[in-house]
Amino acid sequence: MEVRTLSNYSFGGETELSFEETVNKVTESLKEQGFGILTEIDAKKVLKEKLGLDRKPYKILGACNPQFAHKAIDMDPEIGTLLPCNVLIYEKDDGTVAVSAMNPEAALKLVGNPSIEDIAKQVRTRIEKALEAL
Repeated sequence: MEVRTLSNYSFGGETELSFEETVNKVTESLKEQGFGILTEIDAKKVLKEKLGLDRKPYKILGACNPQFAHKAIDMDPEIGTLLPCNVLIYEKDDGTVAVSAMNPEAALKLVGNPSIEDIAKQVRTRIEKALEAL
């Protein structure tokens, strides 16, 4: 997948894979880059259950690389309010599947610590590699 900047807080692209194939491939690719999935939010299911709304598939994966998280938490215990890194997978109206990730450099810049900003850059590089593998 060609990864590009989508906003000042996200990057990603589209894939020809099905929604479920994309979820599986993203999870596998992130694992290869040292990330685990801590949370999986199925917004389609939640909105159907809570509000009776029907919508296309939409999942948010909370990805975490334990080594980087450990370093960042040691530097600033409050950093947990900005963790984990969210990776969004959703089906667009035209049937293609979009994948995007929060830009950890943008989020962790809020901390104002150059050492944490260096970690954020490394995290972004690894997430980009994972998405490019789609």
